[in-house]
Amino acid sequence: MSDKLYRTLRQQTARNLARSRYTAAYKQAAAAIPALPQDIYRKWRKVGTLCKFGGASGNKFRMTMGLPTGAVLNCADNSGAKSLYLIEAYGTGARLNRLPDAGVGDMVVASVKKGKPELRKKTMPIVVVRQRKAWRRKDGVFLYFEDNAGVIVNPKGEMKGSAITGPVAKECADLWPRIASNAGTVV
Repeated sequence: MSDKLYRTLRQQTARNLARSRYTAAYKQAAAAIPALPQDIYRKWRKVGTLCKFGGASGNKFRMTMGLPTGAVLNCADNSGAKSLYLIEAYGTGARLNRLPDAGVGDMVVASVKKGKPELRKKTMPIVVVRQRKAWRRKDGVFLYFEDNAGVIVNPKGEMKGSAITGPVAKECADLWPRIASNAGTVV
């Protein structure tokens, strides 16, 4: 049963209960509708698992995507790249004419625009660790960073560099343990 259908059914039952002179029957009908357990509700609110990508662990909650196709990011590791150009985001929805976009913790395909010559003009997977667009956490806090940044990884989720400059979002650190181990600060 979907969340919307469940809420509608509960509201209708409550309305009928208030209006009806046969309250005992309606109370019995309302009791027959099962309460929605919190763990099922949390599962519905999560976006699909990231098991398709090598180093990711667990699920990612839905968040505001701040990096559409064509966005330019800073490289936050010491691999030798300076500027990254976002080419494609994995696992985005299918809406006509909408640009695929990514957020913190997403693995995307990018190319190096500035940096070492051996890294340039090649597509490679990166993981977004910071974004300027604010997003809301489950505890109600809105969070954003001063720049868009990502780190170069291999398809298994292992970092190409050995250190990360600047903070890393908690959403990214929870999903990518290899990135969390190299992060200086997790916010």
